[in-house]
Amino acid sequence: QVQLVESGGGLVQAGGSLRLSCVVSGMLFRFYPMRWYRQAPGKQRELVARISSGGTTNYVDSVKGRFTISRDNDKNTVYLQMNSLKPEDTAVYYCAVVVDYDPRYWGQGTQVTVSS
Repeated sequence: QVQLVESGGGLVQAGGSLRLSCVVSGMLFRFYPMRWYRQAPGKQRELVARISSGGTTNYVDSVKGRFTISRDNDKNTVYLQMNSLKPEDTAVYYCAVVVDYDPRYWGQGTQVTVSS
């Protein structure tokens, strides 16, 4: 059974930083691309960042230069380092395992709240 457990969310002031973690179990983590999504109240879920099994990364324009996605295959963990946070980054953040180009397995989400 595949499980994803996120942590690291919280309340931070604008300009601050947080690091989200997502630990994956029940699968051969190193072979799968991973993504971070977010969903703000009243908005659709948005792809924030992705990382291939080989470590290639991509970001949505709104977080480029501020967020960094990374992975540690020995720990079965994907990270999202978020710097220079803005109130508009407030959302529930989800990690997902990509299978056949689509997000197949999801974590439970972790709340990030940025105060102005």
